Amino acid sequence: MNVPIDCDKVEVVSAEGLESELNRVRAAAAGSLPGIFGPRSVMWRVDREAAIFLGAGRALLLQLAHPWVAAAIEQHSDTFADPIGRFHRTFSVVFSMVFGSLDQSLGAARSLHRRHAEIEGRLPAAAGPFPAGSLYCANAVPALRWVHATLIETALRAYELVLPPLTPEQREGYYRESRLFAALFGIPDECLPPDWSAFSTDFAAMLQSDTLTVTDPARMMARRLLAGADTWLPVPASYRALTAVLLPPQIRAAFGLPYDAAEQRTVRRLIGGIRRVYPFLPARLRYVGPYQEAQQRLAGMARPNCHSRVQPLLDRAGRTAERKRQIVLCPQPSSAEPP
Repeated sequence: MNVPIDCDKVEVVSAEGLESELNRVRAAAAGSLPGIFGPRSVMWRVDREAAIFLGAGRALLLQLAHPWVAAAIEQHSDTFADPIGRFHRTFSVVFSMVFGSLDQSLGAARSLHRRHAEIEGRLPAAAGPFPAGSLYCANAVPALRWVHATLIETALRAYELVLPPLTPEQREGYYRESRLFAALFGIPDECLPPDWSAFSTDFAAMLQSDTLTVTDPARMMARRLLAGADTWLPVPASYRALTAVLLPPQIRAAFGLPYDAAEQRTVRRLIGGIRRVYPFLPARLRYVGPYQEAQQRLAGMARPNCHSRVQPLLDRAGRTAERKRQIVLCPQPSSAEPP
């Protein structure tokens, strides 16, 4: 996952390259209605759980630690102008890929690629191995690989905070399926580690590399997001503490997040409470809406019922003229329809 200095020197996913990967996805998909993965997949088993959102802050900050990602969000995203709307649109794309029908998943992939194709620029200041003025582009394979890696690794980590760990075979299956998910970003299969063990080694090496360099804009964005700035919805202190605890020490320190005995006690109480309650939650609360919609689709229901329609009116009101500039970083429940 180590990234060369100049975007011009790395592979950038073209429209033709994306279609080549989508052909591979189509050939391996579970079917037209179940979509790419289907109800027997480990991907559905893990990603249907609302518990994976316990790691959303961690995934976001890991992504912001990459200078290309931080610059793209700062220069091309309206995160602070419409934070809640963007959050839902982001999750809509990801869950469309995972839980949508085959057509919905492929449509979401194409839509994402088109938006990413407009996101490019130059770094305003030197960061790690990247000199000031060097180019970045959202469809560059190294950047896409890092975003994909943070989503996969964090989803499993969050899942296992409150649920029994996957068996080695299930974990390997989840990673194998995640390679198809990566193809929806246009990432060629040969650019990915071959198995979970290699992926874990690669991920650990990336965490130690100077490619991940927390810039001042990234630090500012993280601080505002974790404080709930620019939104009426405050972020609980317990969630900020959980995010700090879950981050690797060097990344946590680079973002300046507090980490002491108080944070650790807060997180132990939080996770302990969730573990006691979570297994008894009704399905409509425990499982994300797009998963419920997918189940209803497979059952032949023409339209999802009201309990699974978790895409709020707020999301629709939040659609702005700048929507095409949104980029995907980490997921939130929403409809399984492509944006």
